[in-house]
Amino acid sequence: MEWTWLYLILFVLATFRLTRLIVFDKITWFIRQPFHEVVEESKEDGSVETYLHIKGKGLRKWIGELLSCYWCTGMWCALALYFSYLAIPHLAFPLISILAIAGLAGIIESFMK
Repeated sequence: MEWTWLYLILFVLATFRLTRLIVFDKITWFIRQPFHEVVEESKEDGSVETYLHIKGKGLRKWIGELLSCYWCTGMWCALALYFSYLAIPHLAFPLISILAIAGLAGIIESFMK
């Protein structure tokens, strides 16, 4: 495969979108739920502060840490997309294209607010 700017942009946008999907989106909470607990703390002024608590020890904690870090998850998403493309390009390329389109649409949407 010869890398072009188009491939680079597609992979960057697809990695961005897949990472956000795994780390932040509500629809994938079921993936993070065994490893994360959302804790709410009431402050003296009446406001509520929410933070993430990583569950467990060992492998469970490691996965929880990974799923809470977009830098870490992004690296693994990039590796998965790249090697998927190398192994099964006819299946991976449509997925990469869809993720890239959704990623760019998300970026545009964030600027339109």
